[in-house]
Amino acid sequence: MSFDLAARLAERRAADLYRQRPLLGSPQGPLVEVDGRQLLAFCSNDYLGLANHPQVVEAWRTGAKRWGVGGGASHLVIGHSTPHHELEEALADFTGRPRALLFSTGYMANLGAVTALVGKGDTVLEDRLNHASLLDAGLLSGARFSRYLHNDPASLATRLAKAEGNTLVVCDGVFSMDGDVADLRGVCAEARRHDAWVMVDDAHGFGTLGATGGGVVEQLGLGMDDVPVLVGTLGKAFGTAGAFVAGSEELIDTLVQFARPYIYTTSQPPALACATLKSLELLRSEHWRREHLAALINRFREGAASIGLQLMASDTAIQPILIGDSARAMALSQALRERGILVTAIRPPTVAAGTARLRVTLSAAHELAQVDRLLDALAQCWAQLPAESF
Repeated sequence: MSFDLAARLAERRAADLYRQRPLLGSPQGPLVEVDGRQLLAFCSNDYLGLANHPQVVEAWRTGAKRWGVGGGASHLVIGHSTPHHELEEALADFTGRPRALLFSTGYMANLGAVTALVGKGDTVLEDRLNHASLLDAGLLSGARFSRYLHNDPASLATRLAKAEGNTLVVCDGVFSMDGDVADLRGVCAEARRHDAWVMVDDAHGFGTLGATGGGVVEQLGLGMDDVPVLVGTLGKAFGTAGAFVAGSEELIDTLVQFARPYIYTTSQPPALACATLKSLELLRSEHWRREHLAALINRFREGAASIGLQLMASDTAIQPILIGDSARAMALSQALRERGILVTAIRPPTVAAGTARLRVTLSAAHELAQVDRLLDALAQCWAQLPAESF
């Protein structure tokens, strides 16, 4: 018997679900070169416009001259350099927690935290719309794994009543495909009633939400007693790469001892930590970035509503336009691209069947005029989009 890969690929093409990688020929920014053509992009997670910031680039360059370009080994062998340690201390201060631990990717941070905390005989409960890395972590942990209805504390309570062993409740802070914020107050209240821990992956909230950019937990006034395990990524609002887990001394020590994706992975390049330290400094000092981003979000939502587009319930930088049919979503994305605008169509299995969408993401690097250009193009393309066939 052989693997019929050609048939699998053909099925994906026929269902309008085939994925292709755009080739980026420029740094991140509102105006990018993709596949040899300059486009106005609304599909990057560089929410604060720091990925190509001159000071962040210079910090990387200076760091590379001082520390070289490779981590060299895992953190526990000889890969834990001074910039890594300084960044962990800065992230702990930023989150108001005793310690933080760096991971090479967000996927690894989620996988490491969940699998280190629960296992056979325990329970892990997750929001149905959690990121794939969280769902995979739950499945791989060996714990009893169940998903509760999206943003539904009552559904969570039903599952908590049946939980066994140590129980970990896991959810995104901002849901990456819908852009809505987790009902963390409700989640934490139910977890407290059932003596469960809460873990939040605030990949899309850090930097953009909260009075100082501290994310959803800060915005909702929650603390470490409410959310003992706080995860953030550095490749979105921070503009660099990697991730971290912030929490108590005991939590971080536990991850150092038991989180396999941390133990068995080469550390980030120290120069990357140098760059992230600079981006964190800018994130904390330049509040205008969050203010400008909020203005862009309001402008887009008002304009999209006037066109008649079906937006989802999001006040974040993620602004999905619900289309439904994958072929229509692809057609709208292509029509925008023909007008010089890049917005990605998101299709199953990333989202549920029948909920294909255009995922518009806004950045503090965008100008109001660029958002208006997007809205004008959407109005033209939406009017010409063929009706959905049943």
